[in-house]
Amino acid sequence: MIERYSREKISKIWDLESKFRYYLNVEIAVCEAYCELGKIPNEALEHIKKTANFTVDRIAEIEKTTNHDVIAFLTNVNENVGVDYSRYIHMGLTSSDVIDTAFALQIKDAASIILEDLDVLLNTIKKMALEHKETVCMGRSHGIGAEVTTFGFKLLNWYDMFERAKIRLEKSLDDILVGQMSGPVGTYSNITPDIEKLTCKKLGLKQAKISTQVISRDRHSDFINSLAILASVIENSAVEIRHLQRWEVAEVEEGFKKGQKGSSAMPHKKNPISSENLTGLARLVRANAISALENITLWHERDISHSSVERVIFPDSTILIDFMLNRLNNVLENLVIKKENMIKNTEKYGGIIYSQNALLLLTQKGMTREDAYKIVQKEAFEAFENGADFKECISKYLTEDELKNCFNREMYLQNIEKVFARFDF
Repeated sequence: MIERYSREKISKIWDLESKFRYYLNVEIAVCEAYCELGKIPNEALEHIKKTANFTVDRIAEIEKTTNHDVIAFLTNVNENVGVDYSRYIHMGLTSSDVIDTAFALQIKDAASIILEDLDVLLNTIKKMALEHKETVCMGRSHGIGAEVTTFGFKLLNWYDMFERAKIRLEKSLDDILVGQMSGPVGTYSNITPDIEKLTCKKLGLKQAKISTQVISRDRHSDFINSLAILASVIENSAVEIRHLQRWEVAEVEEGFKKGQKGSSAMPHKKNPISSENLTGLARLVRANAISALENITLWHERDISHSSVERVIFPDSTILIDFMLNRLNNVLENLVIKKENMIKNTEKYGGIIYSQNALLLLTQKGMTREDAYKIVQKEAFEAFENGADFKECISKYLTEDELKNCFNREMYLQNIEKVFARFDF
């Protein structure tokens, strides 16, 4: 099992070099808007676009004095632009105009990678669901054998959950992709809403209806919560795989590559380590959602209590989800499906999972439901607890043809196709 994955692409979005590059893109877009509205000379804009630059090391050096990263960034940019034209940079803005607008661009780029991952995973699940549409296996409730289902039907439910997770993520992304250029406390005291509107258009963002020096954090919380739900959906699949790999079940197995070892002490071990890993990582993403909810409450028009939190939870959550989606896709592509064991599990104890069929056949023969239930339950428990064969136990109440119909697994597949038809495959 070889994972085709590198986190460098999404991690790059969140490193310091990229963060300040997003800042610079915002500052230049503002200058372009000013120029378009006749507030900055064209030669000034061209000079700014040509010379505006920074280095992370120089910003860090300046920040030792300023103790303010945006001012340090601007100081470094202005050093490169020069005194004649640097006065046009950051004109009428406050730091959060740049930070929050750039943040939206970072989120947009990170989310685009996650959405690509989701499309790959959905396609993998779709192929598997179609392939195993009629692969009979045990359906379970409370972890206990219930009735016959198919492995494809199980996968189809996963597909449905991931499809909703994608829609949920896209909706939260649409809400968070807004920008602001509204100045201190958001009242446009030294900048106009027209500059904001034009700048956002240039950056591919919507204009926030209102900002109070910061963009309201309910948007950001919604986005992180959509990632947390997605993490839980991933975990749902991972936990199912973990259960199905247990020896007592042995219906699927994570791929095990040549040379891999499962235990330092027990050479026989093959463990669902990737699925266990996904279960643990889901806990981290959900924990970040709590912090995002806490970030909604800020003092008055703004404070920065949210800032330190977001510098952790947004890189962590997006990088983790990117990794988790790739890991789950790899697990599924290499999953060993043990069809024979699936069939065997449906036949345990003489097929007691066919108890409902037996119940209904007895009622059709004239028994009350209560009497039929008592009989079937008694014979099923005899098979389960004392090693009897349920089919033999119930045979004294049913004819040969009725027994054949009772233990016919094909009847459980008769409406599977109708459910699959609800999906655009």
